[in-house]
Amino acid sequence: MRRTSEDLLETMMELGGVVRVTVIDERGFARSLVASAVERGVLIRPRRGWLAVPSADGMLISAARRGVVLTCRTQAARLGLWLHDHSGEPHVAVGPNAAGRRRLDAQVHWGSPIVQRHPDVLVDPIENVLAYIAECEPFERALATWESALNKSLVTMEALRGYSWKPAARRILVRATPFADAGLETYFRARLRWLREPIRVQIWIAGHRVDTLIGDRFVVQIDGAHHVGAQRSADIRHDAELRLMGYHVMRVSYTDVMFDWHIVQDLIMRAIAQGLHRSA
Repeated sequence: MRRTSEDLLETMMELGGVVRVTVIDERGFARSLVASAVERGVLIRPRRGWLAVPSADGMLISAARRGVVLTCRTQAARLGLWLHDHSGEPHVAVGPNAAGRRRLDAQVHWGSPIVQRHPDVLVDPIENVLAYIAECEPFERALATWESALNKSLVTMEALRGYSWKPAARRILVRATPFADAGLETYFRARLRWLREPIRVQIWIAGHRVDTLIGDRFVVQIDGAHHVGAQRSADIRHDAELRLMGYHVMRVSYTDVMFDWHIVQDLIMRAIAQGLHRSA
């Protein structure tokens, strides 16, 4: 059957919009058809051996053009994982066809990956992303990103335990849980670990999940930007239900946790000193 430029474009889109020429060859498209599509602007060549649809993901086109793989913070953000912030230069790993250690306007990760990469890929698998995060970010921030990946079911604890991690990642794996719904909950739990009091996150009480339960009765809720309007009203009702059930409730904000932690910690210490975390 004669393949058309429409077939070629459809195949390119199905494959993600940025594809190695060898893959298109294997799909049976004539090189003359590909050349014609490039000449007419239907496709572009980011670099030798690659084709792209002009409307494809710009980061993938850039990765193909530079001979790198998106990884670490950059790919974590693309996956919707929790990051402390989204600033800074792109994080990439050198792909198998990289032209030496040339200067790249990015944070380049050169080490051997946990999971080997196929030559056709432009983004790292989640295991490699987490491995680089562990080396690149401070412990608390890296732990939050790992727990975000676990919470989103992008990977499981059982699977993670099967890999040969470097020391920084092994330290995170020992502390990580799949229950934190946001990075602030990870920060909260990690910063209070020294208390030696039971700290549970995202558990159900009175028909709703609570962010953190310290001991038996001390609930700490962490409010993000979405805690407004109807959500805020629902939160207030749930707080009232918790208090009627004998729980002590404290609410803190993103700003409190990120910038005024010493105040939050002092309030928690005083609550515990008064025994508010214990059953009556």
